[in-house]
Order: sequence, then C-alpha cells, then structure tokens
Amino acid sequence: MDKRIERDSLGEVAVPAQHLWGAQTQRSLANFAIGNQKFPIEFIHQYAILKKAAAITNAELHKLDGDFSNYIVNACDEIIAGTHDNEFPLVIWQTGSGTQTNMNLNEVIAFRANQIAGTLEQQDRKIHPNDHVNLSQSSNDTFPTAMHMTVLHELQNQLLPAVRDLIEILEQKQEEFASHVKSGRTHLMDATPVTLGQEFSGYCQQIQYAEQRLQAVQEPLQRLAIGASAVGTGLNTHAQWSEKVCQKISQLTGIIYKPAANKFMALAGHEALADYHHQLVLLATSLMKMANDLRWMASGPRCGLGEIQLPANEPGSSIMPGKVNPTQIEAMTMVCVRVMANGSAMDIANSQGQFELNVYKPLILYTALESTGLLSDAIQSFNSNCLRGIQADADRLRSVMKQSLMLVTALTPYIGYDLAAKAAKFAVDQNCSLRDAVLTLQIMSGEEFDQKVDPHQMLGPSI
Repeated sequence: MDKRIERDSLGEVAVPAQHLWGAQTQRSLANFAIGNQKFPIEFIHQYAILKKAAAITNAELHKLDGDFSNYIVNACDEIIAGTHDNEFPLVIWQTGSGTQTNMNLNEVIAFRANQIAGTLEQQDRKIHPNDHVNLSQSSNDTFPTAMHMTVLHELQNQLLPAVRDLIEILEQKQEEFASHVKSGRTHLMDATPVTLGQEFSGYCQQIQYAEQRLQAVQEPLQRLAIGASAVGTGLNTHAQWSEKVCQKISQLTGIIYKPAANKFMALAGHEALADYHHQLVLLATSLMKMANDLRWMASGPRCGLGEIQLPANEPGSSIMPGKVNPTQIEAMTMVCVRVMANGSAMDIANSQGQFELNVYKPLILYTALESTGLLSDAIQSFNSNCLRGIQADADRLRSVMKQSLMLVTALTPYIGYDLAAKAAKFAVDQNCSLRDAVLTLQIMSGEEFDQKVDPHQMLGPSI
C-alpha cells in the first residue's frame, strides 16, 4: 500500500496515500483498536454541515479568508453528499470529548480543500485543519453540537414518521375491530367483556402519549453548545459567533437552532439527550406491552388463545412442519429490551461530567442513535410485516366470550356479590355454563338471565 507522510504536533506519521485523512486520524486508528462500533454516517454528514456553517460564519466575521472559506465549504458539501463516506473510519471508543473524530473531519476537509485549491503538496498547502477548518471551535463544543443535530435529524426523519404510521394503523385496527366483543383479562385471568377495538384503542393511546413526549423533547435538542469553546467561556470566538453559526445551521438544515442558554451546562452535562433517551425507553415499554398482548392473543392456533391471526411471513420451525411463529413481535421485543438496557448506559454516562466537561460524549451519542435507529427500523418492520395484516378470529372470540364466567358481574346489581360468586363457583365446580349454574341454583329464570347478561351491554357505564 502506497504511503504518504503527514505531520502533526507530535511528528511524522505514515498515512495510506489513497485516503484523505491526516496524522491524527492515523494515530487514532493505531491507538484505539477497540471494538468495531462506529458512528452512523449521518453523524459525519451533520458534523460536516456544522463545519460548513462555521466556515461561512468565520468569513462573514472577517476571521477567515473568503477563498479559504469557499474551499472548505466545497469540501464539506462533498462530505454531506456522501462522496467521502469511507474517509471516517474511527471507532466510538476514543477520547471522551470526541477529539479524534473532530480532527478526522478537520483533516479530511482540509486535505480535500487543498486539493480543490490546487495546493496538494504539503509544503504548498494553504488550508490547515486546526487554524482554518477548526477556527473558533473546540472539540468540546462542536462534538456536542453535532450530537444534538444528528439526534434531532434522526428523530424527525426516521423515528417520528415510523411512530406516526404506527398510530395510523392502530387507529384503523381500532375501527376495524370495534364490533368484536371478547373476554377481557386482568391478572391474565378472565374478566368482564371488552371489544378488540377497545384493546387496540389502549395501544394507540399509549403510543400517542410516547409520541407527544418525543415532540416535547425536541426544543432542548435545538439548543446548541457551539460557541462554548473549550470550557464554556467562548475563548477565541467572536462575540456574535455562537448566534451566527446557529443561524447558518438553521438555514442549511431547515431546523431552527439557537445557542444553549448556558454553555457550561452544554459541555459538562447532556440532560437533553438523557431526557430524549428516557422518552425512547418510555416508547419501548409501550411497544413491549402491545407486542406481548398480541403474542398472547395470537397463540395457538389450536392450543392457545387464538383470538387473532398474524401474517404468516416465513416457516417457524426447522423441525415442526407448518409451524408459524410471531417473528416480528419477537424482533420488536428484543429491540425494546436493548433500548431499555441502553437507558442504563445513557444515565450512567450523563452522570459522569467532571467540572467543565462530560467525557462520555461518544458513548452518549452512539447509545442515543442506536436506540433511535433500532426503534425506527423495528417499528417500520412491525407495521409492514405484522400489524397491517392482523385479522380477528370472530368465531373464536364469540366462543370464548360465551364461556366466560365473569359475565356474572352483570348480575351483581340484581342478586348481590355473594350469590353471584356462588353461581360462578358452581359453574367452575360442575364444569357447566354460567347460565346453567344460575338455573340449577334457581337464582333466576332463563329469560331473566338472558335479559340481564348481554356482553354487548357490558362495554361501558350502566345507565
């Protein structure tokens, strides 16, 4: 492999000639050979948007030569477009401020900008990764700025659309199943009647609540750390720097960003991201509840509840012919477990700010993006491959409903709790229907029973 020699403050480093990165990126590859977890490329693209906004702002504030700014902007545009995705090889297990990744961006942008400027040879290069690309910036404020930008971008473009689609399908199922009366269950035991539509309305409302919480957490994510510099004081930045860079980022992304109200908090803590992940965990708990209910209701087809039918997407067993399993539900619930576990990592990492800096930034970012991506993909897959195709087994629902002993609850206003309980116990002991128990015990006539015990009249408040 051909090599070229790059230099940084520690000396010379041999770098693969075909790549655009420099000495500090190469040192990171050698010094942090830990795992294979890397930042999603969306993070690199959002970071490049920040670098572009910084170059434009520095030129407007007369801190950066206009031609230099244009070269940097052109290099950033190529990165944003995905042209250089293979130039960002670093793992997340690096310095806790994300300095290596910031310098990876700075080096690639500077090298490509010099190529565009026609000054490729090292002795002729005009644009420096620190002096020009990183001008007015620190890893300590650019990395958390890009963290907020990326998480908000993924929330708005991936997760929220998937959640809204889920809500829409649940609303459709709520209406579709409105007439299917079934036995309710509490403590996994028979309870008074509900409709399948009412059950789906509960799922829908849970997901809507989670969506509202995700909407509410967006505003704190729109507050950016840029301008804090190294420790929050804004050292080596222009007085208008923070406000103007946020304006440029807003123009480039279409999302309104503003400077963080307190730059010290923006560097030392990541409460907005921790709060965001709390809402992801909340969503995961609601998804887990719904998915497990559907798994129970679909159990069977002969020896389970068998109240609904899930789409048969693939054979379920390598040994049992004809078996079909709730695979989409299993995938969804595994994702939910992962997100809940990620919540512990997020909370511990956010608690580890020391003085002016939290040094768990790469882990916080990776955790937030992993949970966001997993939930987005799992919900989309569940929507398409499971939820849309769920069907009610009307015959099974009616059959189970007729056998429910908790219909006796409708009799308590007329015969009292104790006598109603006696009828239910008799039905269990004699393995007979509730109606037969009431008639045998001579509690009421068959006509009276049929008038009082109607599952369709037990679905709401009594007059």
